[in-house]
Amino acid sequence: MNAADEFSLEPARVGASFDRAAKDYDAAAFLQKEVGERLLERLDLMANVPTRVLDVGCGTGRPTRELQRRYPEAEIIGADLAPAMLRMAAKKQPWFAHWFDKRARFVCAEASQLPFADASCDLIYASLILQWCEDLDATLLEWRRLLKPHGLLLFSTLGPDTLKELRAAWSAVDGYNHVNRFLDMHDVGDALIRAGFVEPVMDVEHITLTYSDATGLMRDLKSIGAHNVTAGRRRGLMGRGRLRAFSAAYEQFRDQGRLPATYEVVYGTAWAPKFMPLDALQGRGV
Repeated sequence: MNAADEFSLEPARVGASFDRAAKDYDAAAFLQKEVGERLLERLDLMANVPTRVLDVGCGTGRPTRELQRRYPEAEIIGADLAPAMLRMAAKKQPWFAHWFDKRARFVCAEASQLPFADASCDLIYASLILQWCEDLDATLLEWRRLLKPHGLLLFSTLGPDTLKELRAAWSAVDGYNHVNRFLDMHDVGDALIRAGFVEPVMDVEHITLTYSDATGLMRDLKSIGAHNVTAGRRRGLMGRGRLRAFSAAYEQFRDQGRLPATYEVVYGTAWAPKFMPLDALQGRGV
């Protein structure tokens, strides 16, 4: 199995993982909440007022609800691969949305195959979803297709330092991969240019969560559906001996009584060109 096969992701398996996690997701998604809020704050600097907003990878709909509050006159759409996440998002719609008939619309779809018309969105918001997309270029091309001329893409994803402690601890136990592959910020920037976006701006920060023990981290990753679903993962049940060896290896990172879990968070904005050549569009969607 080569490296590309080893880290490949199957959309159906990713969707099933998040589907199972929907019930407990909000209680464990500390990082996702924080990153989503920081990404939304960047809209304070944007003067444009969108009429149609797409939240890709909306999960249980926390960012969707904030987008509704920010843009009460806009049509808001949430898209996610996991049906259970979408059901939770629909249940959590704010009271004012029902009262004023301003409910968001939710669609079950892959991020790289969205059932919307060319040039139909003013703003695409995509927080911590890109790292779950198997084909980066295809996904960005799809988002580019959906944006109107001078439409805005606002996204966050994870860089290669993410869960470096977890990766190192497992490497001391076996030769399997236990952590997804995360792309460097510059690789994402290059892909944005290939997809036809203009004026990309990206920056990175490191956020560290801490745990009393390594099993707490593993439990949180499972609760949010972010455990290992790569093709190169070890199959079968996890033995107690391997778990003990993993926990012992993770202890080398203990600092001031806590075990760190590092996340390299990449934030990005990019625009569709003001003038869109007709032959650049795919002609899909409704």
